[in-house]
Amino acid sequence: MKLYSHPLSGHAHRARLFLSLIGATADIVDVDLAAGEHKSLDFLALNPFGQLPVLQDGEVVVSDSNAILVYLAKKYAPEGWLPEEPAAAATVQRWLSVAAGEIAYGPCAARLVTLFGAKFDTEEVIARAHRILGLIDTHLVGREWVATTRPTIADVALYSYTARAPEGNVDRSAYRNVTAWLERIEALPGFQSFQKSPVGIVEAA
Repeated sequence: MKLYSHPLSGHAHRARLFLSLIGATADIVDVDLAAGEHKSLDFLALNPFGQLPVLQDGEVVVSDSNAILVYLAKKYAPEGWLPEEPAAAATVQRWLSVAAGEIAYGPCAARLVTLFGAKFDTEEVIARAHRILGLIDTHLVGREWVATTRPTIADVALYSYTARAPEGNVDRSAYRNVTAWLERIEALPGFQSFQKSPVGIVEAA
């Protein structure tokens, strides 16, 4: 397998983290975003959207980080990472949607402002980040994992941008349940950290 990635992309980190957690191996191909490599004809042949990450497994090409998690869980992961039971599977999907929605437009967007100078309304995206972190924190009362009684790809999908939320000037210190949940993920065998950047609330990152 090959994973087209970038070390500062939380979407790419989701895929790299899950590969590591399940003990699967892939050649990591770093794509030079600054040079526009993701817009090259060769890359667009893999993913016409011009986005990372992309997983190439033989003749199978999967783009979109959450789709990659589903593919890897179905093909390579031990049972439980993507449950078959209907209610549990639906709960996992609900949180994958949160990762693609509220997390992307909250903690991820706030980090894009400080790291890459993205033209978002800073106050708005930070407020969005606090709203979703508060919801997750409340959801985790009495729970260890977001979807079921064990870690799933939902936890993996939510981890990266939540862990690096302080880089977008989003203070996580009040969300104790979220902090404990992050620590549980970081204690899993095979955990692979997401590269830190010296921006935002550096001391809390």
